Amino acid sequence: MVLYGCFCLYSCKKDPLDMTPNGRISLDKVFSDNDLTASYLNSVYGYIPLYGASYHSQSLLAAITDESSDANAGIIGGVLSTNWYNGALSANNLFAMNWYAQYWQGIRQANIFLDNIETATVNDPKNRSRWRGEAKVLRAFYYLELIKQFGGMPVQEESFPLDFDYTTLQRASFQEGVQFIVRNCDEALGEPDLPFRIQNPNERGRFTKAIALAIKSEALLFNASPLWNPENDPAKWENAAIGCKQALDQLVSNGYALYPDYEAYFKRESDVSNNPSDKETIFEILNPDNMRFIFVTQTIPSLAGAVQAGAGPSQELVDSYDMKDSGQPAILGYQDDDHLQPIINATSGYDETKPYEGRDPRFYATIFYNGAYFSNINGTDHYIESYVGGADGLMPTVNSHTHTGYYLRKFIDTDLRQGDGIISASKWKKYRLAEMYLNLAEAENEANGPTSTAYEAINAIRKRVQMPDLPPGLTQDEFRDRVHRERRVELAFEEHRFWDVRRWKILSETDKQVSGMRWIEQGNGTFAGSRFVADHRNAWQDRFLLFPIPLSELSKLPAFEQNPGW
Repeated sequence: MVLYGCFCLYSCKKDPLDMTPNGRISLDKVFSDNDLTASYLNSVYGYIPLYGASYHSQSLLAAITDESSDANAGIIGGVLSTNWYNGALSANNLFAMNWYAQYWQGIRQANIFLDNIETATVNDPKNRSRWRGEAKVLRAFYYLELIKQFGGMPVQEESFPLDFDYTTLQRASFQEGVQFIVRNCDEALGEPDLPFRIQNPNERGRFTKAIALAIKSEALLFNASPLWNPENDPAKWENAAIGCKQALDQLVSNGYALYPDYEAYFKRESDVSNNPSDKETIFEILNPDNMRFIFVTQTIPSLAGAVQAGAGPSQELVDSYDMKDSGQPAILGYQDDDHLQPIINATSGYDETKPYEGRDPRFYATIFYNGAYFSNINGTDHYIESYVGGADGLMPTVNSHTHTGYYLRKFIDTDLRQGDGIISASKWKKYRLAEMYLNLAEAENEANGPTSTAYEAINAIRKRVQMPDLPPGLTQDEFRDRVHRERRVELAFEEHRFWDVRRWKILSETDKQVSGMRWIEQGNGTFAGSRFVADHRNAWQDRFLLFPIPLSELSKLPAFEQNPGW
């Protein structure tokens, strides 16, 4: 039996036991019926977050990182970015990111399914293997998302009995959680009937072995990172390097490959067939709203139908892009805390008077800057005017205009023009192959230095956009810096930066403020630019490395300790 389609996978959160007008049917009844067993597994999918523009006021998670500044911040009270910039997160107020209970509900449903699948009525023996594998990957997924946000949690692989005493429940370590995640993924990979890739469009959204590998790769990388490996235990990095290498090798050997066009990749939904053109996407969120909201809330003021400017890319992100010809970083750092005095790499080919010329192609695919070409609209070429006084000009006091001098281009299909009532054709790509290459490059460098394996992994990403290979002979520290830069530009606005700066424990270096670029028209088509601080923030202290456990939950678990600083 095929599981329900995409609407039910991410919308039907009704408990499948609540199916009769006279009360709830028993688990025995559910698991004695093939279709109800399938329906129960379907319910386990119902707790996957939407990501993308699913946060309060359709904000992007990037808006509370150093990738961007939200145009709603300081303009609209109570929105995610305003509260975040003010440091208002508390154990009583987790804004729109209180997924603690949601993840636990997903884990509970997965546990109940796995408790019963062995004796359940399943018409096709292959489905028993496949469904068991799916449930284990789902459980691993929820655990990883849970411990990334809240730290180590109890490892619970069976459903709690009705008389369980929750006052005795204790937190496990992050390491124990990762071990449990890896075991679930390995067991799912051992299921002969769990596919590597979905080939039937009716099964779009179901979990696969490829997703198990992506989860395992990410979990091992996080476990070895400074936040969870303060002693810098080399064994953790070695395990991460081995796991990331195995994951990437298996994905590639099973037909996964980088999509050839970086910009176009984010404007389309992945196709599902036995030979898809999109071989990069590992898991894509099905609900279209998380991308539709990006399309209608990340708008350009000079276009019809503009709503709000959304997350304006930061100058810090712009500075992260290498030069195309030399392959070198343009900006090496800053001389001041406000990032108004950049340290320019004199050998890179960067020209401060022409900062947008000759950059990494991913820059042009991600960011609209002053003078950037938007599209041809009704026979007229349209260009971005983000200079002061321009049609898209910098206006820090309104939310319809950029607060940094930049607008988001990534995900936006300029041929589906805003104001025409057309929504984006893409969906949120939660896991993709490029991340697996970057995971390997980082883990391998930390475990063994900048080996050929590490170089090959990161250069594969750069080759996709015709960027030069990294120079040979880099030290481990130099290679680490290049990996951090590469993750930042390759995965920009994909919700990785928020977690990366935490696991690297550099939040206090990155999130105190973000800057922008103010362009003033000089006449004769020339402009003078100056850097400025777009906003200062108060959510960079160590306590923001983890979210607080909600007080409503903590009060039920007296043996739990609250996360540090909360």
